[in-house]
Amino acid sequence: MFKNYLKITWRNLVKDKTFTLINVLGLSVAFGVAILLSMAAFFDLGYNNFHENGDDIYQVYTVVQAPKGPEATTSQPAPLASALKEEVPGVANITRFLEQEALTLYKEKEINFDAAWLDSAFFDMFTFPVLKGNKDNPLQEKNSVVVTENTANALFGAEEAVGKTIAILIDGVEEPFTVSAVIGNHENQNTLEFDIAIPFENHEGYADSMETWNAQYHAVYMQLQPEISVQQFEGNTLPLTQLHYSSNSERLKRDGAVPNEAGQFFQIRLLPLKDIRFTSFGKGFAEVSRAVPFLILGVAFLILFIASVNFINMSVAKSAQRLREIGMRKTLGAQKMQLFFQFWSESLLVFLVSVAIGAALSFLLIDEFRTIFRTAISFEMLMSPTIIIGFFLVVFVITLVVGGYPALLLSRLGTIQSLKGKLETSGSNRVRNVLMVVQFGIAILLISGTLVLWSQVDYMRNKDLGFDKEQVLSFPIDGKKNPYDAVQLLREELAGNPNVLGVSASDNNLGRGKDGSQSTSVWGFDYKGKGVRTHALTVDYDYFETLRLELIAGRSFDKNYPGDTQAVIINERMAKEIGETDPLTASLPMSDSLRSPIIGVVKDYNFQDISKAIAPLTFFLDRESGLSYAFVKVAPVNMAKTFDAVEAAWKKIEPNAAFLGSFLDENIDNTFVREKKIATMITSGSILAITLSCIGLFAMSLLIVAQRTKEIGVRKVLGASVSSITVLLTKDFLQLVLISFVIATPIAWWFLREWLENYENKIELNVWFFAIAGILAMAIAFFTVGSRTITAAMQNPVRSLRDE
Repeated sequence: MFKNYLKITWRNLVKDKTFTLINVLGLSVAFGVAILLSMAAFFDLGYNNFHENGDDIYQVYTVVQAPKGPEATTSQPAPLASALKEEVPGVANITRFLEQEALTLYKEKEINFDAAWLDSAFFDMFTFPVLKGNKDNPLQEKNSVVVTENTANALFGAEEAVGKTIAILIDGVEEPFTVSAVIGNHENQNTLEFDIAIPFENHEGYADSMETWNAQYHAVYMQLQPEISVQQFEGNTLPLTQLHYSSNSERLKRDGAVPNEAGQFFQIRLLPLKDIRFTSFGKGFAEVSRAVPFLILGVAFLILFIASVNFINMSVAKSAQRLREIGMRKTLGAQKMQLFFQFWSESLLVFLVSVAIGAALSFLLIDEFRTIFRTAISFEMLMSPTIIIGFFLVVFVITLVVGGYPALLLSRLGTIQSLKGKLETSGSNRVRNVLMVVQFGIAILLISGTLVLWSQVDYMRNKDLGFDKEQVLSFPIDGKKNPYDAVQLLREELAGNPNVLGVSASDNNLGRGKDGSQSTSVWGFDYKGKGVRTHALTVDYDYFETLRLELIAGRSFDKNYPGDTQAVIINERMAKEIGETDPLTASLPMSDSLRSPIIGVVKDYNFQDISKAIAPLTFFLDRESGLSYAFVKVAPVNMAKTFDAVEAAWKKIEPNAAFLGSFLDENIDNTFVREKKIATMITSGSILAITLSCIGLFAMSLLIVAQRTKEIGVRKVLGASVSSITVLLTKDFLQLVLISFVIATPIAWWFLREWLENYENKIELNVWFFAIAGILAMAIAFFTVGSRTITAAMQNPVRSLRDE
């Protein structure tokens, strides 16, 4: 029986090569793309899942009831971890965690590694297997460090790493450390990445901040005891906040802040480790959203849906050609179940071939996919039994539903009706029309999303940020020299180069450079009886001139004024914050005895991501604070040559330091990689959705023209024109596209409006985005169907009427 099914299936598929090819092509592409997209989505959703204690680990964050509304932060003071451990029941393990680069020296090598400054409990909490060395407590000693396998290879090559002594530059001093252990290289799905782990007590400034509750600069991770719930623990922290944050609470109350429902101004909260990658704190609370990976899965599903709709519609439309076969089979005693399995086996074979080709396509395209979407997916992800079984189960369900519907429809036909060769098509047409409306609705939704997303990306790329991002080179200041001395040496080296227009530095980059780092410092103080918070930026001379920042009052820092090292410059937003009519007459309290005069006010500019509102900012010229990034303004000619000149100059100053130079426009682009990734994905999905829809439309037009050949001939004999016949055959499809547009547009409007609400600076959502999407869908549908119908309408009616 099975062999008979297989033979008939093969004959029918080979007999109609055109439609078999269309089905296999559409489904193969859909399965190939869906496999890649699903891998990318599950890769993101799998972040931090490899930690054995992951379900019990949380990041500590604090919600502050500020006068302007709640503010949430993951930056914590140094004494908080020990206070939680000692004063709040339920803590199994706790560690501080601070990411910061550390210049590491071994013999002639100087390498800037991504360092994690943490407590010894870290390796008890998190799963980072020790390959060599102390496996029980690798950071037991204060002068011990743990390195990854890659770090060990970079420093020691083939030499044994454990027991080696290295030096780490801390606060300008080379401190000796001993490598106590080597751990495996991190999983790709890991938010806690580092090259070298250093005991927290060694961090510069720790001695001054270890008992200070107002200096918040690191993260805290905690492992709860199994019997303690998150709600219990958060409730148990109230006495701690009342004790250690009482003075801050009084200041907030004085400034008009409103306490939370528990009557507190500070509340300690816990964020699950597996939610960290998907959490934002912009609205004053932890907002967890897995929208991006689920959007990727959604696009994969929609592409498969469109391909499946094509298969169903073509199968139903072709059913009229097999009516007599069905009638004969029923006359000879075939049962409904036998007919069902016959037609379903044809679908199953098409799907299995398509899945195999789709898997091969995904294998061939995976490298390009990884590059375009900046993901580390691999087919090793699919090797687990659970995923393999799940994949085949999904394919089986899709095949059963998509192939089963046409098979069920055909198997239920009556014997007499089948032998007459007539099929009642009203119900089938309704199903076909509904599926096509949904199909084109999806395409219009994706086209609208593509237009809006790329418009927002283009807006962010081209918006005037308030500083000169063109032809400004930035790079990290790595090396043993004092950063101020290094920048001055750089000025001197480049002084004779006519294409170098300015050199300066600061303690933070603009955008994300090649090192991927982006941070900010916040300073709080009382000013005239009111609490004030401002972002703080340490800069060198010529900073404003190099970046072409506009001073609207006062002056810039000047080497001819020695007192400028004690002065500050503020932005417009900070001027409004302190509320002075003339900010140049004011001074800010650096301490109880020292006040810093304001010597200038700079026009507001986007010093953070463009998605954020411009916040108060204060500039310092303080040699006690370090500089982290150099900025070089170059002329718009011979830029490649000038880039090489800057690199050569820096290599001369710091011969052992890596040069990670990039232009600020590149850095700014790197701040919205996520948006570009989503836009690229939606664009790819839109193109594929339209292509698959067009394939389905074209196939449907072929079938309908074939079914109405004699009608076309009669109409032509009676005088119908080519245009009237074309309109007759295409209007039904165009009406379906119009209905799709009416249904999809409000849905697209709502989703895109919600998405744009995440941005402080955003485009206006106007009707043209959706009108263009509708016009494109209508035009594509018309040309797809019209190309075939015009050809049919132009044929000689004698041939059409003679066809039987």
